Amino acid sequence: MKTSAGLAEESETDRGSGLVVAVDGPSGAGKSSASRGAARALGLRYLDTGSMYRALTWWLLDHGADTTDPEVVARLAAEPVIEVGTDPAAPWTRVDGTDVSEAIRTREVTDAVSAVAAVPQVRARLIAMQREIIASAGGIVAEGRDIGTVVAPDAQVKVFLTADGAARASRRAAEASWSTRADQDRRDRMDAAQSGKAADAVEVDSTGLDLDGVVGVIVGLVPKSLQKSR
Repeated sequence: MKTSAGLAEESETDRGSGLVVAVDGPSGAGKSSASRGAARALGLRYLDTGSMYRALTWWLLDHGADTTDPEVVARLAAEPVIEVGTDPAAPWTRVDGTDVSEAIRTREVTDAVSAVAAVPQVRARLIAMQREIIASAGGIVAEGRDIGTVVAPDAQVKVFLTADGAARASRRAAEASWSTRADQDRRDRMDAAQSGKAADAVEVDSTGLDLDGVVGVIVGLVPKSLQKSR
């Protein structure tokens, strides 16, 4: 598993002190923008775990695989080489060396990714990769649907970012013009098994906050001692 090219060349001091900020929450809550902003503010790396599931889904669709058949998905899950960049200023996603950062955001991928992500073999492979990235980053903000509960349960800071249904649907529609409230509700139902708030997570409702406000709340949850240690 590779991360952005510059990461391996940075010193431990440059990369931070091992701080892990886990940001969970449903689709449309603003996890990606807020996590990237917090990573930049804290001088940490950034990991979008959802892009990895999307990358595998894109590859399966590109190869004509039936993404609704768990046996087919399980058999093929280990084949593609998935790489992600962890620079919060310019994250990217590659599959077999091809940049798919834009391709994985299509409606076709969005409609299929929940079923793919539910396959145990997929989760086992990608969670292992995510843990490797987090362990080697030297300090990272990782976002997804099960970061604080499954991927990084020992994260020093855990945030469960949410918003009311109308706000989430509106944000998703702004990102993808084809997205509707019905699409949002369907994703929520399909992703319910992979979602969950860690018992020690701080819930942040972003409904009435702008991006800077959400980033400020997340950064404010990081103990001053850990911020200074960077």
